[in-house]
Amino acid sequence: MINRLTPKVIAFYLPQFHRIPENDRWWGPGFTEWTNTRKAVPLFPGHYQPREPYRDYYYYLTDPEARQWQANIAREYGVYGFCYYHYWFKGKMLLETPFNEVLRTGEPDFPFCLCWANHHWRRTWIDGSDHDEFLMIQEYGDYPDWKIHFEYLLEAFKDKRYIRVDNKPLFSVYVPWHIERLDEMFCYWDQLAKQNGLDGIYFAEVLSHSNPNPHTSSCIHARIDFEPFYTIVQHHQHNLASQLLKHVTGFDSQAIRLYDYDTVWQGILNRVPLPDKPAFLGAFIDWDNTARMGKNALIFDGASPDKFGYYFSQLIQKAIQIKSEFVFINAWNEWSEGTYLEPDKRYGFGYLEQVKKSTSILNKKSTFQN
Repeated sequence: MINRLTPKVIAFYLPQFHRIPENDRWWGPGFTEWTNTRKAVPLFPGHYQPREPYRDYYYYLTDPEARQWQANIAREYGVYGFCYYHYWFKGKMLLETPFNEVLRTGEPDFPFCLCWANHHWRRTWIDGSDHDEFLMIQEYGDYPDWKIHFEYLLEAFKDKRYIRVDNKPLFSVYVPWHIERLDEMFCYWDQLAKQNGLDGIYFAEVLSHSNPNPHTSSCIHARIDFEPFYTIVQHHQHNLASQLLKHVTGFDSQAIRLYDYDTVWQGILNRVPLPDKPAFLGAFIDWDNTARMGKNALIFDGASPDKFGYYFSQLIQKAIQIKSEFVFINAWNEWSEGTYLEPDKRYGFGYLEQVKKSTSILNKKSTFQN
């Protein structure tokens, strides 16, 4: 039996590995996340680019076999569930097909929750262009619009696979301050949830560079540390960002931001969570968004499976100490941002093996104690 205080590992999940009309229009026919990863090149000696999937498995997420493969290896290596990014723009959805198929078919039989990535879509988000423009504007509307959104979410919330806290579906929002009437919207959704047979909704905010300061809303029950950016923004707020930076020998260091992997992880482990609400701690694999941003990339130096495993095991212990029910990993498959658990050509299943090692040791201890 697993101790109920053993934290469950949830990985953020990007659905942009299939073709949609909007991406065809913005980036060219057939665009997916793989389009960017394939064109990445190393920017300095020893720079790990391009990032290539293990055995050249450039999957397509409308393929049910690809989604089942992901769930199978996630479960095998100690990942409890996926947190799918949810893109909703006042009734307009983007990249919704993979998750809709998960709901429709009931497969894979693997736990999940949703994170509403409620930021605007901008051109620089994909290609790092100096010419920025808004591709999709986020608007929130009023009660009728909120009800339509809730009615879509309700099918997911009622699914037996949906991850719950206190018997309430866990729903996170990426940029809560962007929703001017957040309290009204979330209280309304909570009311609708109860009218539809649920105990309510367990709302969590994501703390990151986009949302560096905790929201004061009483409707938000918990906070998720989105790493490495929550730690980076904390260093900036305390004028300590210089501790994270490294110099790239033989390259214009002003043209690239190179951060030290170990220093950021130490910041993650040393930070004391705010006491007023539950904290769901965050981990990250690596970060290198060269595939999207080119020479404007943010790159971490020093990442490896062994280092990740060393720090991740300590984070799990910290989560136990503060009784954090979940640890969120960034990410399952952010290939263009260089942070992914999925196997690649350089490390194989190395990062997944470290997750399995950390969680299996805990589970053995829990079994012994019980």
